Amino acid sequence: MTTLYTLTRGDAPLVINIPHVGTWVPTELRPLMTAQALGVPDTDWHVDRLYDFARERGVTVMAATHSRYVIDLNRDPEGAALYPGASNTELCPTGRFDGGPIWNEGTAGNALLDVAARRRQYFDPYHAQLAAELKRVHDRYGYVVLLDGHSIISRCARFFEGRLPDLNLGTADGASCAPALQDAAAAALASAPGFTHVVNGRFKGGWITRHYGQPQRGYHAVQLEMALEAYMTEDEPFNWDPQRAEPLGGVLRTLVDALLAWKP
Repeated sequence: MTTLYTLTRGDAPLVINIPHVGTWVPTELRPLMTAQALGVPDTDWHVDRLYDFARERGVTVMAATHSRYVIDLNRDPEGAALYPGASNTELCPTGRFDGGPIWNEGTAGNALLDVAARRRQYFDPYHAQLAAELKRVHDRYGYVVLLDGHSIISRCARFFEGRLPDLNLGTADGASCAPALQDAAAAALASAPGFTHVVNGRFKGGWITRHYGQPQRGYHAVQLEMALEAYMTEDEPFNWDPQRAEPLGGVLRTLVDALLAWKP
């Protein structure tokens, strides 16, 4: 089994987590997948690359190596829907963002698709490490800020109408962090010329933001969902676009600096 994450420890009060950038699928699962799913098209492509600079600022950066098709690290492990009444993907996803299947017909009862087993093997160890990193930083500073980094195709009829804003800040409607931290993050995004943004729009923060964001205990969490179109081509082979990525990198630097400068 491959390592479930990459981890660079820093000494700043900020932790960046990137749970959907992984593309690894265990060899034994691949024969069960549809041809379209084998390309793991719903990956948060290149998000780790966008945040490369943060390590130089002393930020702890953790990123998943395994695909969200193996298990979704940003879903409630008990199976509760993130957005009741809307289309939701599961802890162990069964369908792609375009509505097509991930798994071949007739494989539903395969033991390799057992949700509880995959949770024990992939989800629990990852979150044990993430929780340990957050505690380590919290113990040092008395608080910690978690930035959960994501991206998604800019047009996805399954989840939202029209074109998604470039930058989507989520704080569980203000419940996952201090109001002043949300204001600082929102101001950083609003200062970016040429990019659209929204706060607690369609994406309010997934399970990670809601679970770890406990501001009353000094754990502050925000999620940033970015439109893929803001920094790359959205179709295979999902190429990085330097002309788009460079200005977006400037926005992220401004955001990270704002999160680092904030204190409770």
